Amino acid sequence: MTEQTSDAGPGALAGIKVIDLSRVLGGPSCAQILGDHGADVIKVEPPMGDETRHWGPPFETDADGEQIASSYFHGCNRNKRFTALDLRREDGREVLLRLLETADVLLENFKAGTMESWGLGYEDVLREKFPKLIHCQVTGFGTDGPLGAYPGYDAAVQAATGLFSVNGAPESAPTRMGVPVIDLASGLNAVIGITMALVERGRSGLGQKVDITLYDTGVSLLYPHAANWFMSGKLPERTGNAHTNVVPYDLFPTATQPIFLAIGNNGQFRKALEILGKPELADDPRFTSNGARAENRVVLTEELTALLAGHDGEALNARFLDAGVPAGPANDLRQVMTHPHTLHRGMVVEMDGYKGVGAPVKLMRTPATVRRRPAAFGVDNRAVLAEAGYGEVEIDALIEAGAVVAKRV
Repeated sequence: MTEQTSDAGPGALAGIKVIDLSRVLGGPSCAQILGDHGADVIKVEPPMGDETRHWGPPFETDADGEQIASSYFHGCNRNKRFTALDLRREDGREVLLRLLETADVLLENFKAGTMESWGLGYEDVLREKFPKLIHCQVTGFGTDGPLGAYPGYDAAVQAATGLFSVNGAPESAPTRMGVPVIDLASGLNAVIGITMALVERGRSGLGQKVDITLYDTGVSLLYPHAANWFMSGKLPERTGNAHTNVVPYDLFPTATQPIFLAIGNNGQFRKALEILGKPELADDPRFTSNGARAENRVVLTEELTALLAGHDGEALNARFLDAGVPAGPANDLRQVMTHPHTLHRGMVVEMDGYKGVGAPVKLMRTPATVRRRPAAFGVDNRAVLAEAGYGEVEIDALIEAGAVVAKRV
């Protein structure tokens, strides 16, 4: 089962036009979410293209074997139209300004100060010229402050914001998280900021600047570690798969597949021990509360490890879930993407040879749709410019001059 495709009707953001100047992941993932929910997203790439078109293998190729884009690019660039402008040129910037005349949102993640250097700064130009425009800027650290204007990439900002320090086994060095969590969370924060600004514009009639930084996002993800530090003053230690505050909340081996027990209260703890055949442990004074279990984490982990060792992981996990005990098998990617529940929830989408991860936000009356697959560089140049009022002769001249780019350089 897949997300509904183009015949499902308009989404919640139908009628909203987004000019997406962003590249890599934070901005593009935001724009894809907006597009999934009906916005008309026009992705404007630089002359060399979004660099993630080259971040492979694997690659999609055309009939002549020429690379179109990598799987990385495919993962965050559906439901967009594709154009390319050289914004270093005045005539390229003039085309962008023409596109903004009918736009609701401008999304960009250039290095801080880039738009200003082109004469396209929000405060200096865009706010006065387009008072209803919402300008969402995603940067590494913001435009001012001690780290302002420095470039930021996900892993480097993970390190700088302390996420490395709380990730990994106790004996390991600080460790990068296995997914680009800051980029993805920044994209989500950008969606939230844009939709908030759209709601507020409905009252005031005015647009505004939405300021999203990877740094702020990384700091905001330090939960519960920051809250613990504010209260106790103690630095967190790396705990591997275990939780810092909740016990038992850890990955345990079984005779087959490891399973994660995520027990959050005494009732769940008692049910788990009944399933494991040792209910008396729930009445042991060392384990009768979460605080007591946390103090006796090592001995409880040893007890549970021994109790789970002889079980089939998948079967035991099902018994836990049936009893209301939160648990999950340590699945690999193939198991996840082919799981019946993944398919039932529409979390795998397919369209015209494209396959991707579905939209997690489910709106019942205006569902997300897949209307356009990721496409070749500049494929919609002429259509987008014609829609903006350019004639064929003008479009030809812009392409000839290099303001509008038809082929990656």
